[in-house]
Amino acid sequence: MFGLTPGYFCVKIKSINNCFYFMDKKSKVFFLFFFLLIVISVGITYWRIMIKRDYIIEAQVDCDPVTEKCFIYECDPLIEECTGNPKDDTSYYKLIKRNASNIPLCDPANEDCQALVCPEGEKDCEIMFCSEQTKNPEDVCSDPEQYNLDDPIVDESVTIEETVISDIEQNTAYAQTIMNENEHVVLDELLTTDNSDSVASQK
Repeated sequence: MFGLTPGYFCVKIKSINNCFYFMDKKSKVFFLFFFLLIVISVGITYWRIMIKRDYIIEAQVDCDPVTEKCFIYECDPLIEECTGNPKDDTSYYKLIKRNASNIPLCDPANEDCQALVCPEGEKDCEIMFCSEQTKNPEDVCSDPEQYNLDDPIVDESVTIEETVISDIEQNTAYAQTIMNENEHVVLDELLTTDNSDSVASQK
């Protein structure tokens, strides 16, 4: 009426086989060990990521195209609102990789927050500029030399100095004009006075 096979318990009733799987001692030990491995693995991962924060964060930070080779981002009007000005719609960035455990919990927009910087000698911290080795096929790199040719830097100090000199020259010319006009007025008054004296003496 019934038969036993390793790992199975089968009951035969009217040519119908009803078999039930059962585990022996070795199978129970194996599955218990496997379950414990999963629990330990999940616990270690949670401790490393949520408590110790031992993982690498990659973020975009501002890049200066005048002196650095930057990644170029251009505004896409299909997914965001653009100004229509190519200069305003183009931004430059570089990448930073830093261990999360070394990143202070502060707002990166705050000037005093040093979250996205690499202090000297810090392990697991790297700043990546755009190059053939670091960029993806769709990325575009900026060239400082070409950027300075296309958009030369205007020395503001020179511009201010030239403006000041121009203002001084204009003020000097204006003052000279006023002085000349005053001299003519004084001279006319003297001539008028002399003529009046002459007429009075003749009388």
